[in-house]
Amino acid sequence: MQYNKINNLLGWLCFVIASSTYILTLEPSVSFWDCGEFISCAFRLQVSHQPGYPLFAMLGKVFSLLSMGNNAKVPYFTNIGSAIASGATVMFLFWTITAMAKKLVAAREKEFGDAQTLLIMGSGLVGALAFTYTDTFWFSAVETIVFALSSLCIAVIFWAILKWEAHADEPGADRWIVFIAYVMGLSIGIHLLNLLTIPAIALVYYFRRYKNITTKSAIVAFLVSVVILGVVQYGIRGYTVKFAANFDLFFVNTLGLGFGTGALFFLVLLIAAIVAGIVYSIRKKKPTLNLVMLCVAVIYFGYGSFAYIPIRATANPDLNNSHPDNAFTMYGYLNRIQYGENPLLVGQYYDAQVIDQTEGNTIYRKGEKKYEVAGKRPNYVYDHTTFLPRMYSTDGNDVNFYKQWLAIPEGQKPTFANNISWMASWQIYQMYVRYFLWNYVGRYNDEDGQQSTEGIDGNWTSGLFDGGKHLPKSVLNNPTYTPLYALPLIVGLVGMIYHFNRKKRDALIITLLWFFTGIAVVLYVNQPSVQPRERDYSYVGSFYAFAIWIGLAVIAIADLLSKKINARTSALIATGVCLLVAPVLMAKQEWKAHDRSTKMTPHDMAYNYLISCPPNAILFTYGDNDTYSLWYDQEVEGIRPDVRIVNLSLFTGDWYIRQMQRPMNQSAPLPITMPFDKYKEGVRDVIYYSDSKIPGYTSIKEVFDFITSDDHAMQGQTQGGEYSNYLPTKSFKLNINAQDVLKNNVITPDQIGKLDTVMKWNYTSNYVTKENLAIFDILAHNNWKRPICFTTTIGNENLIGLQPYLYKEGFTYRLIPFKADTANHDQLSKTNTMVMYNNMMTKFKFGNFKKARYLDHESVNMFYPVMMTTFLDLARNLEAEGHGDLALKALHKFDDELPNLYPYIDVAGRKMYMAQMAYRLGDISLGNKFTNEINDHLKDQLDFNYYNLQNNQRLLNQRDVQIAMQVLNGLTEYTLQGHQDALHKTLTAELKAYETKFASLMRMEQ
Repeated sequence: MQYNKINNLLGWLCFVIASSTYILTLEPSVSFWDCGEFISCAFRLQVSHQPGYPLFAMLGKVFSLLSMGNNAKVPYFTNIGSAIASGATVMFLFWTITAMAKKLVAAREKEFGDAQTLLIMGSGLVGALAFTYTDTFWFSAVETIVFALSSLCIAVIFWAILKWEAHADEPGADRWIVFIAYVMGLSIGIHLLNLLTIPAIALVYYFRRYKNITTKSAIVAFLVSVVILGVVQYGIRGYTVKFAANFDLFFVNTLGLGFGTGALFFLVLLIAAIVAGIVYSIRKKKPTLNLVMLCVAVIYFGYGSFAYIPIRATANPDLNNSHPDNAFTMYGYLNRIQYGENPLLVGQYYDAQVIDQTEGNTIYRKGEKKYEVAGKRPNYVYDHTTFLPRMYSTDGNDVNFYKQWLAIPEGQKPTFANNISWMASWQIYQMYVRYFLWNYVGRYNDEDGQQSTEGIDGNWTSGLFDGGKHLPKSVLNNPTYTPLYALPLIVGLVGMIYHFNRKKRDALIITLLWFFTGIAVVLYVNQPSVQPRERDYSYVGSFYAFAIWIGLAVIAIADLLSKKINARTSALIATGVCLLVAPVLMAKQEWKAHDRSTKMTPHDMAYNYLISCPPNAILFTYGDNDTYSLWYDQEVEGIRPDVRIVNLSLFTGDWYIRQMQRPMNQSAPLPITMPFDKYKEGVRDVIYYSDSKIPGYTSIKEVFDFITSDDHAMQGQTQGGEYSNYLPTKSFKLNINAQDVLKNNVITPDQIGKLDTVMKWNYTSNYVTKENLAIFDILAHNNWKRPICFTTTIGNENLIGLQPYLYKEGFTYRLIPFKADTANHDQLSKTNTMVMYNNMMTKFKFGNFKKARYLDHESVNMFYPVMMTTFLDLARNLEAEGHGDLALKALHKFDDELPNLYPYIDVAGRKMYMAQMAYRLGDISLGNKFTNEINDHLKDQLDFNYYNLQNNQRLLNQRDVQIAMQVLNGLTEYTLQGHQDALHKTLTAELKAYETKFASLMRMEQ
C-alpha cells in the first residue's frame, strides 16, 4: 500500500480512537466554570466574557442544532463538538509526527521501504495516542470550552507549515502560508494561544527558504518572528479596533455623524489599503510583498468573525457582557481592560509606594448623540521599581503569600533575588512544571496544589516510590490518583535527545513551540498569586509539542535495536513497547479520572439554586460556579425564567445595571430607580464613607437619596474643589409594613409574630461601589414585592451586613424581616425551616452524586460540603422547632443521595454532628453507620500523619491531626450517650492509642 494512503488511514484511525474516547467519557450536560456561559452564548448567540470567542460561539450553535429541539441535549452536542475537535487535533498531531519522523528516517536510511514506513507510522501512533490520554487535554476534550478548538488550530497550523516545507520548491507552495494566516485569523475568534506558534513557524520558513544559515541570521529570524507575533497580537488584533474608535470619535463628535460611521470609514480605508497593496505587489512583481499582503488580508478575513460581537451586542441579548456595541467599548472588551494589566518588563514591587500620579489615556463612553469623557486612566509613579517585576500585587492576601512562600521575614523588603526566586519557584515550577509533570509523570489527586511544593494535594508523582510513603486510602482509592511511573516522560526525553542529535534544526523548532506555548505564557500572564483554579489548560500547546518527541522516541529505540535485529522487527518492537509504556498505560490510568459520563452535578446544583428561590425572586450570585451553570439552566433549558440572576462581580459595571433595568425571559426589570446618568461610567464609581455622627439608624431610602443627589449642598468637596457624594453613616434601617410583607407572601400568616417592625443593620464597608449602590436602590424601593435572595456560596462581604435577616431556604438565603436572633452565633445557619424542607426533600436534584463513577474537583470540594452543611442546618433547625421526625428524614435523605466523601478534615466534623443527631433522635443504625464511616476516614488520616511524624515531618498536617482527634473524641462521647457500648469501647481505645502516638505533638500545641 502506498505511503500516503497508509499515512492518511492511520491518521483517521487516530481521529476515531480519540473522538470515541472523548464521546464515551464526555459530560452529558453542562460542566462547571465557563462552560455554562459558553453553551448559553452559543445556543442563543449571545456575548460572552472578554475577549469574546465569536467563532467558537457560532460553531457551538451549529452543534447545538443537533439536539433537534430537545434543549436538555444541547450541552451534550456542544460537548461532542469539543470531542470531535480534540479528535481532529490528535489526527493532525499524527500527521505532524509522521512528517517529522519521515525526515529523520529519510536522512538515516539509504533505502525507503516497508520497514521504514512501519517505523514512521509507529512513531505517529505512539505520539498522537499518548497526547490523546494526557490529563489536561482530555479534561478540555469532554466539555464545551475554547481550549479544544484552540488546540485544533495549533495542530492544523503546525501541520500546514510542515506541508509547506515538504513542497516549498514547488509552484504555488506558498498557498500553505496563506492558509496558515487564515487559520490564525480564525483562531483569534476562538483563543489567542494559537498566535504563539508564530515563532516556530517563522523558523521553519527561515530554515527552508534561506541557504546561508548562521547563528547570527537565525537569531535575527527569531527576533523578526517575535515582531510578527507582536504585530498580529497588538497591531492587527488590538490597534485596528483602537484606530477605528478614534476615527469614530472624530466622525461623531466633530462631524456630527452617527455612531459607527467613523469606524466603518476606517474599515473601508483599511480594505482599500490592503487591496491596493496586493494590486501593487502583482503589478510590480514583488512576490514577498504579495505574500505578506495576502497573509494580512486573510488574517483580517478570519478576524472578521469579531463583527459578531457588536452586532449581537446591539441586539441586546440576555447575556451581553460589557455591551460592546461601539468601537471604544469593543477595544476595552478585546483587551480585557476590566481585569487590569499586569506589569511585564518594568514595574513595582509589592511594597512600593505611589509617589505621583499622572493622567493617562482618556476614557470615552457612548452618550446619547456623542462620545462623552468618562475620565482619565491614572498612571502611577512608584518610589522604586524593578526589571521583570513578578511580585507586584499589593493585595494583602498576595503579599502574605509572597512572604510565606519565600520565607521573607516581616519588615524585610523584597529583593531582586526574591523576585526571580518567586518567578522560578512559583510561577514557572509550581504553575507550569508541576502541570507538565501531571501529564507525563503522574498525579496524586485533583485537589488544588498551588500553595505547596511538598504536599500531596495537587502534586505530581511517578508512583515509583509511593509504596513506602504509607499513603492514605483517600489518595490510593481516589480515581484521580494516576501514577504513570514517569514512563511517558522518559520516552519523550529519549525522543528529544535523539531529535537534537539527528535533526537539530527541527528539534529547535519543536523547542520553540514548546517554549512559546508554555514558559512564554507564564512570563506573559505574570500571575500575581494563587489563582481561583488550577491553570494547566493554558499550557496544553506545550504538552502537545512534547508529545511529538514521545512519537520520535520510537525511531530512537528502533535505531538502537537495529544494531542487533533487522529493521522491520526493531520497528515492531519499538512501536509495541512505546505503545504500552505511553498511550496504553496512560489510557488505563487516566480513564477513571476523566469519565464524566455519569455525572450531572453542575446542572443539578444550578437547578437547586434556582428552585430554592420563591417566584419572581432576585437572586444575587458572585462566583463562576454559582452563576454560569445557572445561566445555562435558565437560558437553554428554560428552568425558572422568572428568577432574575444578578452576578455581583458584573454588577459593578454600568452596562450590567442598565441591563437589569430591562425585562429578561419572564423576569420583570429590577426595581432600580436610578437613571443611567446617575451611575454611568465615571459617575459614582466609588462613594467613600465619611462619618457625619448621625445618631441611631438612618432609613436606607434617605441614605440612597443622599448619596445619589446632585445637589452640592448634599455633597463633599475634594481638595481640588470638585464635588462628590459621600456615605454619611453605616447604620441603616428599613421600616417594615406588615401588610406588604404578608401580601407579597414573604411570610405565612402563622409567622406574623416573628415579624419585626424595622430592620436595622450595619453596612460593612468603608465605601460604596456601583453594585452596592444598586442594591441600596433595590432595598429602598422594592417594598417586598419581589423576594431578595443570595446564594449560600456567596462571600460574607457581598451580604452588606444583612446577615441577621437572611434565612436559608435551600441553596439560597432569603431576606426576611424577622426579629433579629441575637442568641444565634452563626447567623448564616438560620433557616426558614418548612420552606427549606419542602425544597430539599421534594424539589432538589442531586446530580447522580451517589452513583457517579467520577466526581470532579468542584463537585467534591465545593458542592459536597455545601450539600452537607445545608442538610445539617435543616436537620438542626427542624429538631430545634420540634420536628424530630422530619429532621431524621432529612438525615436519611442525605445518606440516600450523597456518597461518603471527605474532601477535607472539617467535613468529618460536620458529619459527626449528623451522627450525634441520629443517636439523639433514636436512629441507632444511622448513627452507627455515620460513626463507622467517619472513624474509617479518621484512622486513615491519623495513620498517615503518624507515619509522617516519624519519618517526614514536612508532610505532617498538624491541623488535620488536631481536628481528627477532636472529632474522634466527639464520637466517643456521642456513642456513649447513644448507649453503643461496644462501639464506644472501640473508639475509646483508638483515641487513647492516638493520644499516645501524638503526645509530643499535643504537648507542642499546648
